[in-house]
Amino acid sequence: MPMRNLIWAGLALVILPVVAIGLWLAALPALPAAFPPTPVPQAETDAMLAALKPPKRARPLIAVVSLNNATETTDYLMPTGILRRADIADVVTLSTEPGPVKLYPALTVEADATLAAFDARHPEGPDFVIVPAMSRDDDPAIMAWLHKQAEHGAVIIAVCAGAKVAAAAGLLDGRRATTHWYYLKALLGSRSTIRYAADRRMVVDRGVATTTGITASMPMMLTLVEAIAGRDKAEALARDLGLDRWDARHDSGAFRLTRPFAATVLGNRLAVWRHDRFGIAVEPGLDEVSLALVADAWSRTYRSRVELFATSMGAVTTRSGVRLLPDRVTAAWPSERLPHGWTSKRPAEALDAALRNIGARYGQATANIVAMQLEYPQPGEGS
Repeated sequence: MPMRNLIWAGLALVILPVVAIGLWLAALPALPAAFPPTPVPQAETDAMLAALKPPKRARPLIAVVSLNNATETTDYLMPTGILRRADIADVVTLSTEPGPVKLYPALTVEADATLAAFDARHPEGPDFVIVPAMSRDDDPAIMAWLHKQAEHGAVIIAVCAGAKVAAAAGLLDGRRATTHWYYLKALLGSRSTIRYAADRRMVVDRGVATTTGITASMPMMLTLVEAIAGRDKAEALARDLGLDRWDARHDSGAFRLTRPFAATVLGNRLAVWRHDRFGIAVEPGLDEVSLALVADAWSRTYRSRVELFATSMGAVTTRSGVRLLPDRVTAAWPSERLPHGWTSKRPAEALDAALRNIGARYGQATANIVAMQLEYPQPGEGS
């Protein structure tokens, strides 16, 4: 082939993908308008609370299940931390196999027990099962275990894309449900009888609850606490978390794949020479709810990721008894790559601070894509 033809062929290989990406971006919608979400009728809220009453025990047993090789960080840590600090239930973290549980996009933990060990100790099963998003929706061990617990009368609470796991187990057939905005199409396509509940941050239908994206596990857990222990207990816990309300209202239309979102993600991914590794010192008593939100946020910029560091590789126990495993052994981390301004704040405030700091470092567009991934209604955007 003549050199001229080789040059033109090479240029075509470069130009055509760029053109294709440009056309794809142009086809995406601009930022959607945000509207104040409509309040949820009190009758609907009352029905949700009634549906979340403990089915078996006065002090319920709650299992948070995980897949060892990849379970979503906040989906796992936030329900565990919130429910344990409420002290209205016995909360156990479970994994499919012995050994560490790798969370994504950041952190590693040790579960309290395996599914098999839990079953041996509690053959009657838990009252509630929390199902986070996982790397695989149809893991055989998870599928079999969820089926068994549903048959034993447990209420299944699938947070975020954990709804896809519940759907794969057939638990959403014929039910109203929701999930993280990015996975909604896949969820509805997986099971034709699922009925989407728009503009609801959480939904409960005949023993199965689902939520929208990652941060929705906070209002979901507060609603569960209210159902178990009453409004006063939930209000006190909400103050501790930094929330003033936690109902199911939501503006679903504000969360979707847009041109600014996609363009920012592409630009950040391509800027490989400007990627950062942030460190968080893991110490006993650390607030695992705030940690989850901050580590999750800083690991979703497409410019940075978070690692835990400590002076040894042993497990470190958090405020609510979660065992964290450090990623690195070191006594120090460069100060410019330490997330600042969150350790003394309440969890919701810690997330707001993280988003402000992300915006200051990488630009507001990057802070916006983080909030969009977390499906977090920022101040001034309604819910």
